[in-house]
Amino acid sequence: MTSIGTGYDLQNSVFSPDGRNFQVEYAVKAVENGGTCIGIRCKDGVVLATEKIITSKLLKPGANRRIATVDRNIGVVSAGLVPDGRHFVSRARDEASSWRSTYKAPIPVKALAGRLGSYVQAYTLYSSVRPFGVTAIIGGWDSEVEVGVDGMVGVGPSVGAGGKVEGAKRGGASLYMIEPSGLYWGYYGAATGKGRQIAKAELEKLDLGSGNLSLEEGVKEAARIIYIAHEDSKDKDFELEMSWVSSVNGPSKGRHEQVPKELQNEAERLAKKAMEGDNDEETTNAGEEKMEE
Repeated sequence: MTSIGTGYDLQNSVFSPDGRNFQVEYAVKAVENGGTCIGIRCKDGVVLATEKIITSKLLKPGANRRIATVDRNIGVVSAGLVPDGRHFVSRARDEASSWRSTYKAPIPVKALAGRLGSYVQAYTLYSSVRPFGVTAIIGGWDSEVEVGVDGMVGVGPSVGAGGKVEGAKRGGASLYMIEPSGLYWGYYGAATGKGRQIAKAELEKLDLGSGNLSLEEGVKEAARIIYIAHEDSKDKDFELEMSWVSSVNGPSKGRHEQVPKELQNEAERLAKKAMEGDNDEETTNAGEEKMEE
């Protein structure tokens, strides 16, 4: 049974006979036209990176940022329609503020991903709205040490019912990706945008599940992957934007921040060097094959 051209893509709230929501599928296409974005979960933090295509020579470098801070320990990067991404970030900040107002502490990354996933999914239910044209990657570090909440009075029970679990592990790095349908999953490495397939292939080579990649190594790998993914659009200039969040004892002290300029410049230098090495190797192999013929 086919539903192509039968009008089932005219309203967001209508399924086609074969169970498809075409408006959500069109939103995914909008994401695929956006710049490549990746997130890497390292053993001591999370790295976010995005490829910003330079559409005009009049744009100021470093302005028009695509990676946003939601709360002090969480960052968001999105691929797709930029205005939709800004609205998504605004909603994320509202959710973080609401959580802090209620619980007097920063929102856990998992809780934020759940709330935003539900919010995005609601935009697929009604004919009066359209789905979000973005896929967002959320990365953060939930504090591994117990910190005082805002305006805390007393300490509460140490263990037992209603208290803390003795010896329980808390905090750590978290990375989630939320799609236009509202679907979200936790990842070791996530990629979206135009170069997502190449980026995913490179992320899989890093064996992130073993938890051996350090934060600084993650920055260098993220830069290399963005440069590789950009090869298909190498006729267009781009600007690399990167951020990270580390453990409380790490370089960012548990806060989401821009990667220091010196480290980012070094990562970009190594990425360009790796790309030049690959191109030289391809040229050599092509020459050898021609001589054999």
